[in-house]
Amino acid sequence: MVFISLFEISIAFFCFLLFRHFLINKKTHRLCPTNWPFFGMIPGLLVEIHRVYDFITEILEVTNLTYPCTGPCFANLDMLVTVDPANIHHIMSSNFANYPKGPEFKKLFDILGDGIFNADSELWKDLRKSAQSMMMNPEFQKFSLATSLKKLEKGLVPLLDHVAKEKLAVDLQDMFQRFTFDTTFVLATGYDPGCLSVEMPEVEFARALDDAEEAIFFRHVKPEIFWRLQGLLGLGDEKKMTKARSTLDRVCSKYIAIKRDEVSRGTNNVDSHSKDLLTSYMNLDTTKYKLLNPSDERFLRDTILTFMLAGRDTTGSGLTWFFWLLIKNPEVIAKIRQEINTALFQRSKVDDDASNNNDSDSFSPQELKKLVYLHGAICESLRLYPPVPFQHKSPTKPDVLPSGHKVDANSKILFCLYSLGRMKSVWGEDALEFKPERWISESGNSVHEPSYKFLSFNAGPRTCLGKEVAMMQMKSVAVKIIQNYEMKIVEGQQIEPAPSVILHMKHGLKVTVTKRCLV
Repeated sequence: MVFISLFEISIAFFCFLLFRHFLINKKTHRLCPTNWPFFGMIPGLLVEIHRVYDFITEILEVTNLTYPCTGPCFANLDMLVTVDPANIHHIMSSNFANYPKGPEFKKLFDILGDGIFNADSELWKDLRKSAQSMMMNPEFQKFSLATSLKKLEKGLVPLLDHVAKEKLAVDLQDMFQRFTFDTTFVLATGYDPGCLSVEMPEVEFARALDDAEEAIFFRHVKPEIFWRLQGLLGLGDEKKMTKARSTLDRVCSKYIAIKRDEVSRGTNNVDSHSKDLLTSYMNLDTTKYKLLNPSDERFLRDTILTFMLAGRDTTGSGLTWFFWLLIKNPEVIAKIRQEINTALFQRSKVDDDASNNNDSDSFSPQELKKLVYLHGAICESLRLYPPVPFQHKSPTKPDVLPSGHKVDANSKILFCLYSLGRMKSVWGEDALEFKPERWISESGNSVHEPSYKFLSFNAGPRTCLGKEVAMMQMKSVAVKIIQNYEMKIVEGQQIEPAPSVILHMKHGLKVTVTKRCLV
């Protein structure tokens, strides 16, 4: 009887603790995941992992833009999720010094080494200063435009012509990823890997990047001890990460060795003319930068890899979602075509009358800037489908955010950019609609939105240095395709974001292509 009494008392005490836990941790809304004892909110999050971005969006919409997410005990997965523009501005700009990337970020993204994405303090300042100097150089910008136009004419157009002629379906995501992989690799190393062609060859470097990004995403929802154990045992996503790291190291090492040999012999690849970033970093004036060492292969490897991740994946993702939205909204395509004809090809007609050479597809960066509606459509697409769907920060000292939330030193704060673009309290009741007009003023000029509201190119001191290069590339591709081709989405596809650190389409985007008859 004593045993039974003690057992009953134990059960009653356990029930009391459970009841107390749920009373203290009462859900703020029925949509919010349950905070379970020991496991936290992770079970509810894992159930929704297939639609994690929309799930987080729904929660943030009903919790005043900021939500504390509790992870399992002792797993260090607690985080504050916020899309409050005031919080973003505070963290990214006004109190920037208190929010470095930090050691946690570097652990998750360790494959990038000491590249600019991971770096903090003086190393970040040196990397930022050197990258800005190189990318703002007029010679590099000319090289960038020439590279994109050449790949358009020699790679993208022949592929689309072939697909149209043979009446085949093509995966736009794969095509754009190949396009941006080739152009970014040329800008980074001076060499064209020839990824974009009718043959669609498998490129191990590109596959390795995809595998690494997927593994990094799942590190965000796994206890560190778990994914490190997976790495030691060679299991799951960490097995892919290990293989990807080996591939990326080997390919980078190969091109660094080739470039060193060229530089030492005083020769250089005919396509690069010493403007590619690898050559520039090898010839770096070390007296201007305390912590950069161009003789260190690891430094050059981290630089190449960071630039590839930034240039290839983000622009490729942006183009894929942009064309998906265009195909779904034919009235937007019609307006862009009208703008192209008005802004670009009236000029071309005058030139043609003088030269009898109807090269109406040629355009310059200055002419691309005239395309206000196209610019608005691209911005609108990036608002709804930002290539980098989330990012996180960690304060070095305790802080109080403008929303009133207290954050401890080294705690995790996560921005969900995907959700930010869908908040009605930020963008209005029509936040879920694709409306390029919201980026155009009544006078017909482009509307500028503050970076802490439109975060696709980051904000504050870490604002993306490649913004102009990326926008120019997207506009060039858009003009070429919209003016010359019609596309239809293959029926029966499930279009949804893949869980990754880059907003890829999980199953790609297959379309059929028809060549337009231009009169």
